Amino acid sequence: MTAPGTVQRFPRPVPRWRPPLPKGDLEALRDKLQAWQPFDGDAVLDDAAAALDDVPPATGAAEAIAERLRGHLARLVTIAAAAEEDRRDAATAQLIEQARTLSAEDAPGDRWQAIGHLRRLGWTAGELLDRLVAARCLREVA
Repeated sequence: MTAPGTVQRFPRPVPRWRPPLPKGDLEALRDKLQAWQPFDGDAVLDDAAAALDDVPPATGAAEAIAERLRGHLARLVTIAAAAEEDRRDAATAQLIEQARTLSAEDAPGDRWQAIGHLRRLGWTAGELLDRLVAARCLREVA
């Protein structure tokens, strides 16, 4: 038994702790963790609603909404793939494929074709979000 205030010595030498990754990799990981933003389902719904509204957004706003929707779709696809929902549900797999295709396409130059593309992005994001909520991969959003 060790007396209070004394330190027990180990019977064998304990190796000195070494970080699991080189310094540069740890710094890159720290930077990614600091830049990480939690998933915001309400933002997905807001952007999908703006894309699907009866009154189309102005050209500059439409481009910004489309860019945000591409980001939302990338996160939703990642969540669905991690949960293997694409293997469990054919409709979800189809939405994932549609999300990948739409995200890879450049916005058309014609204003009305660009609005159509924006609406397809919004519809796909909303549907994929609904599927992932129904599959309990995400918590329900407002």
